[in-house]
Amino acid sequence: MSFEGKTAWITGASSGIGAALAREWAARGARIILSGRDEARLTQVAGGIDGETLILPFDVRDEAAMKAATQQAIDWHGGVDIFVANAGISQRSAAVDTDMAVYREIIDIDLTAQIAATQALLPHLVERQSGTLLFISSIAGKVGVPMRTAYCAAKFGLIGYADALRAELSQQGVSVHVVCPGSVATDVSRNALTANGSKRGRSDKVIDNGIAPDEATKRIVDAVEANQREIIVAEGVEEAMGELRRTPDQLLDQVAGMVAAGYMDKMKADS
Repeated sequence: MSFEGKTAWITGASSGIGAALAREWAARGARIILSGRDEARLTQVAGGIDGETLILPFDVRDEAAMKAATQQAIDWHGGVDIFVANAGISQRSAAVDTDMAVYREIIDIDLTAQIAATQALLPHLVERQSGTLLFISSIAGKVGVPMRTAYCAAKFGLIGYADALRAELSQQGVSVHVVCPGSVATDVSRNALTANGSKRGRSDKVIDNGIAPDEATKRIVDAVEANQREIIVAEGVEEAMGELRRTPDQLLDQVAGMVAAGYMDKMKADS
């Protein structure tokens, strides 16, 4: 897979993994669309990219703004080739102490909004019979991690959506990839929500000592280039946990084979 001349649209692109993915794909010849809530930070990221960029700021929970941005992204160079569902927020609180509003907010941002953005772009990709969808989940989307019950629920759900979508699109030229990062040196812990919904405001030592974002995203893009469907980017015990819970390629092939054998057509006919 070559990325030269492709258009890559990245949400949550103002910092961390999103910004690093933008730099990595630009270095490989792609045009970059940057989305997030903070236009000033997106502009700063764009300034560090040697290549053509488009800034489309919006809140992922604003469905009208998201749909308008989708049309702008499609119109920019006649289509979107790569879409990265990366926007998200983490959590640091015990379930027994956590307000239900925190669950709703994290699941809305990390899961529902990512599905809505993908669904808005999906008809375009299916019509073109080409494209790449990349979902940024987490090791916490494969293994339940204490103090992150809402985050785990959302990230597990994102993998479920992506896996089912991959099977549905397996005959339509659209590839679907899931990334499960472990500790990457970003502000994810500092920005995490506490039990009452306030920002934590401090980082974890394990995060601060994690994989550098540029190194993590190089691994991610290499894996997409190699058409790896489930991408684990972690080290040490986190990598071991992720590999232990990795979905076997044989199982992914089996589900895609059901679609190839007419499973969806039969289900539609029976409904």
